[in-house]
Amino acid sequence: MTGSAPPLLEVRGLRKTYGDRVVLDGLDLAVDTHEVVCLIGASGSGKSTLLRCVNLLESVDDGRVLLDGREVTDPTVDPRDVRRDIGVVFQAYNLFPHLTALDNCTLAPVRVHGVPRSEAVDRARGLLDRFGLAAQADVHPDRLSGGQQQRVALVRALCTQPRLLLLDEITAALDPELVGDVLELVRAEAEAGMTMLLATHEMAFAREVASRVAYLHQGRVLEIGPPAQVLGDPTEEATRRFLRRVLPERPPGAPA
Repeated sequence: MTGSAPPLLEVRGLRKTYGDRVVLDGLDLAVDTHEVVCLIGASGSGKSTLLRCVNLLESVDDGRVLLDGREVTDPTVDPRDVRRDIGVVFQAYNLFPHLTALDNCTLAPVRVHGVPRSEAVDRARGLLDRFGLAAQADVHPDRLSGGQQQRVALVRALCTQPRLLLLDEITAALDPELVGDVLELVRAEAEAGMTMLLATHEMAFAREVASRVAYLHQGRVLEIGPPAQVLGDPTEEATRRFLRRVLPERPPGAPA
């Protein structure tokens, strides 16, 4: 973590199972305000489940999630109140097909946050323009490319002015030529100070953008630290094995 202020997000001893399968096994993690933490790890390591638990889309079996010091996993807490402070973008764009790009982006600010429609429209149009989508504002999702739909999904999340942005492998479903455009937009939000927790398989992007990289293994954060350390000179053998599989070259410090 950076600085002495309490973390914006704190996960303590989080446990989640599906039947006999343990997905999160006492996971601990903290994210400071304005920090970008990238989650890496093999499929099934718990990255997506962690994000869904933070946003209260999944119930937890044990442990706590705190947002700005408030325990949001307390059963008395209304998940809708929590989600007002959290934006989320998944692999699937999940845009409403019957709404235009603009209406997709203004729905939550107006319906959930009580923002006047004129203000919500101005904010959404400004973001759509910034993301290169001004001409697509009145277009329905089925007329947009995959990259355009994912950018609209990002705009939709940002239109609620979240304190925390969760991104779950948002380039996984995109054609390779579209990945760079979407990641560049995420990079710009990181540089503007947005607090992010994101799962990614783009190691080069994690190296460039992350404040810290967390390697998840068997439902726990096995290793966490600056990108240069975790991706370049990992201390854990499991991290080294994972990076040998996903990086084009053996990371420095890894045994031959």
